[in-house]
Amino acid sequence: MMTDPFLSQPDVERYRARLFGIAYRMLGGIQDAEDIVQEAMLRWHQTDRAAVREPEAWLVSVVTRLAIDRLRHAVVERETYIGPWLPEPVADDRFDADRSAELASDLSMAFLVLLERLAPEERAAFLLREVFDADYDDIARTLDKTPAAARQTVHRARERIRTDRARFIAADDAKERLFKKFVAALESDDRDGLLAVLAPDATWTSDGGGKVNAAGRVIAGRDQIARMLMKFEEKFAHLFTYRFGHMNGEPVLITETNGRPFGVTYCQTDGQRILALYRVMNPEKLGELAHYADEESPEAS
Repeated sequence: MMTDPFLSQPDVERYRARLFGIAYRMLGGIQDAEDIVQEAMLRWHQTDRAAVREPEAWLVSVVTRLAIDRLRHAVVERETYIGPWLPEPVADDRFDADRSAELASDLSMAFLVLLERLAPEERAAFLLREVFDADYDDIARTLDKTPAAARQTVHRARERIRTDRARFIAADDAKERLFKKFVAALESDDRDGLLAVLAPDATWTSDGGGKVNAAGRVIAGRDQIARMLMKFEEKFAHLFTYRFGHMNGEPVLITETNGRPFGVTYCQTDGQRILALYRVMNPEKLGELAHYADEESPEAS
């Protein structure tokens, strides 16, 4: 009688959440991340495990390399994407909550958007070092570089995003408070209230993917954002309800129509005003909301 080889292997499933965290931060898509993790698991079952001293490190290396290859293709694909591209909203429970870094600011929408500045290998090196605390020898082996070259890659990535990264750290209660003021201003047609909650140089980025009507570019300046949102509310307010939730490790504003998800909005703040708003409306990126419920979060309207 033959033994199922999958049943006789070391338990590597405990690494799945961490592997997913790496792949998702690299790619910004849930299905892409899941596919890469599954491919890494299949390769694990096909490899000579007697030669692998550290299964977790081996799997992290495989996932990272696969993600780099996939990201290189994605960069080309995104050149033809209609309008701004944003990462897919993801539920917090997909990540390893036992690791303190898993649900920190390095999972926020603002941070993931910032990572788009980095080339695939820079992004991988930066995440492995800054988020997952890998040493330079491990990063070097993963990227097929010398430790010195790996260190230089991390340094270069840090320099490219250092200034803006410091702006992303804000407590959840600050974001929740600003979101409540934001919604209250919209629902009461209070333009001055909306301007007060937005920083003068605030930006608005919306991802409709050509599937729904969304701004085709990033809108800069609170006056322009307020004008756009007030017009939107004037036309469609009767169709939408808002509720607060928590995704990507941070508070979000969920917009629904007839009980179905229409969009997920994230904010970047200095704790006093909203610096940037990101709204994901592409219906192909809202699948996570079908399985997401935050019963303790009160409705915003």
